[in-house]
Amino acid sequence: MLLPHAVPAQPEPAPVPGEDPHAAIFAESSYPSASVCASCHQRIYDEWSASNHAYASISPMFHKFEQKINDLSQGTIGDFCVRCHASVGTTIGEPRELPLWRRAKVSREGVTCVACHRVSEQYGRVSGQRRIEPGDVHEPVYGGIGGAGVAKAIAEKDHYKVKPSADDPGPGMPIHSAGIAFEQLGTSEFCLSCHQVAVHPGIKLEVVWDQYRDSPAFRDGVTCQDCHMGREPGRPSGYDVGPAAEVGGKVVEPERRHANHSFYGPGYPIAHPGVFPLGKRNEEFPIEAWLEFDWRAGWGTPEFEDRVYAGEVEVAFPPAWQDGFDRETAREIVEDNLKRLERKREDRRRVMENGSHLDGPFFGGRPQVGRPLRFAYEVTNTNPGHNLPSGSLGAQPEIWLNVALVDPAGRNVWESGYVDSHGDMADLHSLDVAARRIAHDDQLFNLQTKFLTTNVKGTDREMYLPVSLDADQIPFIRPAANPTAVMNHPPGIRMESRSLPPLGSRRASYTVPARRIDRAGRWKLAVRLRSRAEPIYFMRFVGATAEMERGMNEWMLDLHAATVEFEVAE
Repeated sequence: MLLPHAVPAQPEPAPVPGEDPHAAIFAESSYPSASVCASCHQRIYDEWSASNHAYASISPMFHKFEQKINDLSQGTIGDFCVRCHASVGTTIGEPRELPLWRRAKVSREGVTCVACHRVSEQYGRVSGQRRIEPGDVHEPVYGGIGGAGVAKAIAEKDHYKVKPSADDPGPGMPIHSAGIAFEQLGTSEFCLSCHQVAVHPGIKLEVVWDQYRDSPAFRDGVTCQDCHMGREPGRPSGYDVGPAAEVGGKVVEPERRHANHSFYGPGYPIAHPGVFPLGKRNEEFPIEAWLEFDWRAGWGTPEFEDRVYAGEVEVAFPPAWQDGFDRETAREIVEDNLKRLERKREDRRRVMENGSHLDGPFFGGRPQVGRPLRFAYEVTNTNPGHNLPSGSLGAQPEIWLNVALVDPAGRNVWESGYVDSHGDMADLHSLDVAARRIAHDDQLFNLQTKFLTTNVKGTDREMYLPVSLDADQIPFIRPAANPTAVMNHPPGIRMESRSLPPLGSRRASYTVPARRIDRAGRWKLAVRLRSRAEPIYFMRFVGATAEMERGMNEWMLDLHAATVEFEVAE
């Protein structure tokens, strides 16, 4: 029987051209992993390890998208994307196409501890190209509060049993030699370089900073950190308190302000639950093995393994999962991670509900048989800091209204915001609408921003990415012939924004045809605001797998669901 960490030996993979065989060793020594920081900062590590920052380098959707735009641009986009999503990997020179299992551990950690706390210079609009100070764990770290906690631990190093230098004699926990106050780290400007992104020929893929700097939150001095790292997800409700560190069970500065490193937001993971959230136990099996572990089929559960033992089911297990004990161990890890993901799902729901509100229905006249039924709902962005939805990729996040009318017999007689067989809204991008399998939703209320491109053939059209078809061999990044500043958008490309500005509202008006209102009695209107990170048609465009599509739909969120009853008169 194999030990939990013992996976059958695999053939040594062939070297990747341009890959430095010493890169991983250099990364581990000069850019400490978050797991090293966990020794003294376990609470922060636990919060971060399930965050979207920790997910940045792992996200299969990111990798599919990043590869697609590199294909479209003939590779000329270079490391533009990975410099934010795998900043340490970029720093040590890992090729952008390097798979996860070949990357250094700290590179797989995406926006890891050192990606922020080893930055010592102020930056602005530099698209993630920040310098991370190299050095082992003893080198200074930078924080928005200051270094009082580190100074205290060093001053009482015999009590805390710590080693601020590798030259210190005797045993002890290695810690930083200093904590240095870095003011920008606690400001919104620090977030800017990764959350305001524009590429040639000037189209913006992330517009959060543009929205924030024109918001009530900016004018009131509310920072990104106040909403995304505070006590309440999505609201500037102050901060929790907690120790700066805990060294060997001894607490340092127990009542210090605690910035929550969950980085509350609407994003969510669709990676294998053995790979993410991050954790020490995940590392008992390599990533390649995890990707072959069929957790949905029940591998490792008592019920499944009993059936395998009894010969009731036969499974051609991959070499890494031949042993039942390994499958059971892996299952324990998966189940623990699924519980952590449920907590993340709840945080996501709180963020979205704290940032939106739905009022209605408001009827336009008395409902009556044989007459059109007119009504409306009002959607409000209660977030003072940025639009609803905000600007990840500029044009992908989806928020739409789903409204259904039910007659006295319980039949659904009319609906808007319905989805097709793939889970997409029935708009112009729906594959089922294009194939005429379902009707186009003419009354759809959708807050998703769209890219509009001008093509050689025909006029403007909505596109998944700002790529002018048929026009250019390198369409994605060729510089514009006309100055963007003159036209206020790149020639041939613009964004059709439908999102709600901070504290803004918009009314969704509907008309049900008179022929549908065919009887008197008590009717029902059901409504919900739906949220999803990526449309399925876009996932197919970039080559996502069926499992990725399933995960995206499973995380779809229904907000402010409500049903009202009303009378229709003769």
